[in-house]
Amino acid sequence: MAVKIRLSRHGSKKRPFYRIVVADIQMPRDGRFIEIVGTYDPLQDPPAITLKNDSIDAWIAKGALPTDTVRAILKQSKDAAPAQEAVA
Repeated sequence: MAVKIRLSRHGSKKRPFYRIVVADIQMPRDGRFIEIVGTYDPLQDPPAITLKNDSIDAWIAKGALPTDTVRAILKQSKDAAPAQEAVA
């Protein structure tokens, strides 16, 4: 079973909200998934990203591949994390 970490779209028309999920590649975009590992809300300023980093790292260690968009979101959240810690 090939597994990907990808976005699942929720929310109403023109008000997207995404869940970052671990899913089998044969399942539809908004279909069955294995686990929710985060959320992404692009409408907030700055975009709101919540992640379960330990769960994401565990899935990547098991061989799950993030999509290009999820990879960019993960990189963006890791770049923003040190800046938030420096302010606190």
